[in-house]
Amino acid sequence: MGIYLSTPKTEKFSEDGENDRLKYGLSSMQGWRATMEDAHAAYTDLDASTSFFGVYDGHGGKVVAKFCAKFLHQQVLRSEEYAAGDIGTSLQKAFLRMDDMMRGQRGWRELSVLGDKINKFTGMIEGLIWSPKGTDVSDQVDDWAFEEGPHADFAGPTSGSTACVAVIRNNQVFVANAGDSRCVISRKGQAYNLSRDHKPELEIEKERILKAGGFIHAGRVNGSLNLARAIGDMEFKQNKFLPAEKQIVTANPDINTVDLCEDDEFMVLACDGIWDCMSSQQLVDFIHEQLRSETKLSVVCERVLDRAPPEEQQSSANEKAEEAEEPKVDSSES
Repeated sequence: MGIYLSTPKTEKFSEDGENDRLKYGLSSMQGWRATMEDAHAAYTDLDASTSFFGVYDGHGGKVVAKFCAKFLHQQVLRSEEYAAGDIGTSLQKAFLRMDDMMRGQRGWRELSVLGDKINKFTGMIEGLIWSPKGTDVSDQVDDWAFEEGPHADFAGPTSGSTACVAVIRNNQVFVANAGDSRCVISRKGQAYNLSRDHKPELEIEKERILKAGGFIHAGRVNGSLNLARAIGDMEFKQNKFLPAEKQIVTANPDINTVDLCEDDEFMVLACDGIWDCMSSQQLVDFIHEQLRSETKLSVVCERVLDRAPPEEQQSSANEKAEEAEEPKVDSSES
């Protein structure tokens, strides 16, 4: 759903980074969409031993994806569970916290800060593609208090975003996912999905949707949304008798914890603009092929975006790959 251009916008935003444990490259492209609704976050040093990467694919507007890119990793870092070493629970709570934070006067104000245009019909705020730069949030107080104001009753945005996040600490990766963005790891050349696409037709999603009073028509929740989990989309989260994880659409993520080994070569986070055009194995094969002659990971990401046939690429794409330093994959180890 959404407005499409007559020709795709193929300009790309790309970035590289690394520390002594890993390196990453990322690239994003608007594609056929009338506006760029994706955002991302890449922090090689969330703390001294932890890296954080996230892809946020917005729909119905840009601000929820931008809000997640700014605040989700901060909420992970600030949680008691994270301090106690329970990264999975800290991720789950951070996903659900996004919906709470976007409500009320404070939520409306923060969404306004991230946007550059207010839709006079819906009151929703829109903005440009954006990704946050690193800030030390460990010494900041989480004072997300209730604020008085004309938007104190703001129920939250009607637009939404997927969230697919990978946290890497020592020899483990923790993947949290809500929506149809995807995380894939290459292990000895074989693609393994570390997340599950939350489509309404999945039995576990269908059961929750129907129990909460929703329906599925033409593969869409209530005939509208083509994914079953997302941050935002408050119109699907109005049942006051149900907890957040049992609403028609929920931000509650699947959490997957994987032990890394020397057979692991790289990991990819990407939105559905990529997966609509390539299977997980096709993408892994393509990246391996590119790594034989190209060591700059953002260039590899750009080539992934260019490879998807334009006539099929009917959504914006945000593609990210992280490559572990050990074992290092470069042109000398093809």
